[in-house]
Amino acid sequence: MDFPYLCQRFEDQQTYKMNRLSTILQIIFLLVALLPAPVKGQVNAADSVMSHASGNRLSLGGYGEVAYSRNFYSDNVYRYSSPKKYKDDPSNGRFDIPHAVIYLGYDFGKGWTLGTEIEFEHTGTGSAVELEADEGGEYETEVEKGGEVELEQFWIQKTFGKWANIRMGHIVVPVGLNNAHHEPLNFFTVYRPEGEHTILPSTWHDTGISFWGRYKDFRYELQMVAGLNALLFSRDGWIHNGSGSPYEFKPANKYGFALRLDNYTLNGLRLGLSGYIGQAMHNTSPNNMEGKNKTFGGTKALVCIGSFDFTYNRYNWLVRGQADYGYISGTPMLNSAKLNMPKTSPYNKTYVGKNAVAIGIEAGYDIFSQIPRLRNDNQKLYIFGRYDYYDSYREERSQPSYGYTKRKCVAVGVNYHPIPQVAIKAHYSQRFLDKAFNNEPSINLGVAYEGFFL
Repeated sequence: MDFPYLCQRFEDQQTYKMNRLSTILQIIFLLVALLPAPVKGQVNAADSVMSHASGNRLSLGGYGEVAYSRNFYSDNVYRYSSPKKYKDDPSNGRFDIPHAVIYLGYDFGKGWTLGTEIEFEHTGTGSAVELEADEGGEYETEVEKGGEVELEQFWIQKTFGKWANIRMGHIVVPVGLNNAHHEPLNFFTVYRPEGEHTILPSTWHDTGISFWGRYKDFRYELQMVAGLNALLFSRDGWIHNGSGSPYEFKPANKYGFALRLDNYTLNGLRLGLSGYIGQAMHNTSPNNMEGKNKTFGGTKALVCIGSFDFTYNRYNWLVRGQADYGYISGTPMLNSAKLNMPKTSPYNKTYVGKNAVAIGIEAGYDIFSQIPRLRNDNQKLYIFGRYDYYDSYREERSQPSYGYTKRKCVAVGVNYHPIPQVAIKAHYSQRFLDKAFNNEPSINLGVAYEGFFL
């Protein structure tokens, strides 16, 4: 019995099982959770706001990146539909500030804490013009895309003991390696690893309730959050944009459930399993496509995701990897609904694939560990390599095929840490597409930091 079949069976019994599951989870949520002890290089992103508070009532910190890229391939939006035409286009370069984040936490006492994470993407807010590749190269002016300011975390937590914590508010959904460990010192490349970053929301954050804990060598977390919006899924990003909302509020007609389990039994090794399940259709406003005798009333677009990841940090080696697989039920009807949306609607009109996959692994060795003076000064220089395979659009027979969504990427580079909180990064990458398309090499430079000031 394969994974898609299990998800399809779940969909057939959706009403009964989702109600039953919701009740069970609400009971469990009120009884269990945990606050994990920090492990060097392995602190979960959902914990990071408070895990470095060092006993202070007020904690203040953050992380950020500045990046430069030189891309030796065309940046024309039609480079995949007409690859030969754009094969010899000149290179292009760009500067960016992908993320600048402020952590702010406060301990009220008696087990009550507040955590916030304010994120500035691409230097702030403003207006910008974008070429929409998904929409045939149309120019769009988007107020928020001159930059974004987001509350990535905003929650109140009640701690009953290290074995029992309840967190309520806007929280990180720790599905996959990139979401659970998204800070820039948790990956070698200048930008977040592109496979998982492409097919899943990144960083995935939503409003809901979290119950989490640690018992002996295990850390676990269970969440109920607002559901994804299937009309925001796309060919090039699968569910990447599905956690967002075009409105001033987040519709929550449907709900999603996330689970994560980490094991720390072996010294220096963390093993993680995570998953998500939830209906994504009819999670918009107005909710006028759901109901009896409506064309898309029975379309659920149930999203099922399974992920395995690990981190190994020992003997001067640092190795990370992950494998993600996702399934969406009823994609023919979902795609029909997307294509029939009004042209002026804020939703994506491209086909979305039934499945998506992302596999990645990176390994680096600290060569300064062999030089006593530099090792004693706590400086590190990692020489690393990385491999990614991902496909954001694994279509059904009834859907058109787009070969460029299946990609392999190889990267080699260095990370220099003059101090533990700062990394100077450089890497060369080559993105390999199917033979009908042009490969995409690039050189990337960046500097990143992560730390707490109070």
